[in-house]
Amino acid sequence: MPTLTADHRAWIDEAVRRVEADAQRSADTHLHVVPLPGVAGRSVDLYLKDESVHPTGSLKHRLARSLFLYALCNGWLHAGSTVVEASSGSTAVSEAYFARLVGLPFVAVMTRSTSREKVELIEWYGGQCHFVDTPGEVYDEARRLAEACGGHYMDQFTYAERATDWRGNNNIAESIFEQMAKERHPVPSWVVVSAGTGGTSATIGRFLHYKRHATRLLVADPEGSAFLEGWEKDVSTATGPGSRIEGIGRPRVEPSFVGGVIDDMVRVPDAASIATMRWLSARMGRSVGPSTGTNVWAALGIIGRMVDAGERGSVVTLLCDSGDRYGSTYYDDDWVASLGIDLTPYAAALADYERTGVLVDPDAGRGEA
Repeated sequence: MPTLTADHRAWIDEAVRRVEADAQRSADTHLHVVPLPGVAGRSVDLYLKDESVHPTGSLKHRLARSLFLYALCNGWLHAGSTVVEASSGSTAVSEAYFARLVGLPFVAVMTRSTSREKVELIEWYGGQCHFVDTPGEVYDEARRLAEACGGHYMDQFTYAERATDWRGNNNIAESIFEQMAKERHPVPSWVVVSAGTGGTSATIGRFLHYKRHATRLLVADPEGSAFLEGWEKDVSTATGPGSRIEGIGRPRVEPSFVGGVIDDMVRVPDAASIATMRWLSARMGRSVGPSTGTNVWAALGIIGRMVDAGERGSVVTLLCDSGDRYGSTYYDDDWVASLGIDLTPYAAALADYERTGVLVDPDAGRGEA
């Protein structure tokens, strides 16, 4: 690590100014109401926090900004540093943007299955992509590359939960509650998110406790992810094969995953995530990504439970990114079929939900995700 010389300090000051100026130019993200059919629509309001409108098009823009500020203010970056990240795509897109903003080279380590659209975006921002075969390889390979070139491994999976100020400072949780203030149920009954690093759930969960809100936090976990087992058993050693839903779910319990702030977790089948992604896109008149499908399927399950219990209130979840990044994958029927995923039962359940207002899970029964 270089000595903090006057030149190094001046470079850090300028880099921080550029990142902060970029934030100043960016407006807050929108909060959309999603009309629901039947009894649910009369008693419960569903909201989507639209993170796709960030300059780099996803929720990970917030994380990348925080990670760069954290690394800069710790003195970990200097003029000419190569920034290296292990990523499933969206974080790498956003980090490539910020690396270009401060004039640093960037390398993303990711699996070969990452969507072509994300790879093209990383390269468009000036980043390079380095591919591995399995999700579990990204960590050591990113660390090796950073050491080999004398660069810095950003390590989102370790630093996501500590790089963001969870008490406020315009984080996503504070933004949600400010935007909900004039709604008919201004304090949500539930906030529903999925976990990639675990940073977003940690930020929201800590904020809920800090502000003493009655809101509960549900984390939706895709197939193959280790987070659910780790949370249920309260261990950090759980492992899984890895998720097929880009951006969420991990083959291990990441250091940034804070289980103590979570009220409940649920497993969401990949077919449910993809079918709900497509259903929601048609309902909203715009395409959304697969992790948004995961979130909304879990949110509909919670809403079903609320309706069954005679509860009224609101549920907030996240629109993580646009479906434009997944035209060659999750919106391609042949690609989905090649994974052995059958959307038919979940697509039928959602079509019935449109008609009846009752969501029947093909596996678990009425109202559960």
